[in-house]
Amino acid sequence: MSGNANGANNDQAFEFAMGEHNAKFPGDRVYVTNHMWAMNTGGESYRFGLTAYAVRLLQDVYFLDWLVEPGTHVKSRGHIGSIESKKAESDLYAPIAGVMSAINEVALDDPSIINADTYDDGWLIEIQADQGQADSLLSPDQYAEHLVAAWDVAQKTIKGQANV
Repeated sequence: MSGNANGANNDQAFEFAMGEHNAKFPGDRVYVTNHMWAMNTGGESYRFGLTAYAVRLLQDVYFLDWLVEPGTHVKSRGHIGSIESKKAESDLYAPIAGVMSAINEVALDDPSIINADTYDDGWLIEIQADQGQADSLLSPDQYAEHLVAAWDVAQKTIKGQANV
């Protein structure tokens, strides 16, 4: 059945059925409702990337552009860049407030790495979180629930794009 999350917990990966495609999500990450994953890299520092769900909806990422440089303070949900793919051009927004500490130059030079390895080499940015900002990140179980709730909207988007 589409739109179901199976095996979500904090110790192991879980999958979400997107029609005939299963998107996989590592259980060792936390997530954001804008379909980014986050991995703690020490203290209040987090590395962010697009989830398999986002990559599946975008299909074939081929351009990435940042409006902010490392060392810049970003606001949660502040516009920080854009991404282009086969399906759409989309704005990118900061998942949490803090200081952007790094941009993945490899992904900037070759955005196709996002398609090939979104959970490792295809990461996007690192942010040193402002105090309390990490509290807004979702556990794997919470993100799985969000995916189920958001699936109807995504399905309509996919069908609308397929009929264009």
